[in-house]
Amino acid sequence: MAEQKKIGRRTFFAGLGLAAAAGVAVKLAGNQQPAEATSPAEPADSDRYRLSEHVKKYYRTTTI
Repeated sequence: MAEQKKIGRRTFFAGLGLAAAAGVAVKLAGNQQPAEATSPAEPADSDRYRLSEHVKKYYRTTTI
């Protein structure tokens, strides 16, 4: 039978922490975008927020 190597608890948790830190680093590094892509183009007039009657009614219901 092959001899199995026993991994210590501290070694296991150190490896787990290292893997988690590497995952976070990859996640943060992957979110970088050029400055040009972060500013969206101007929305069309129909896409903008409008204060309509049903929105005004909602605002009135939220006041105390």
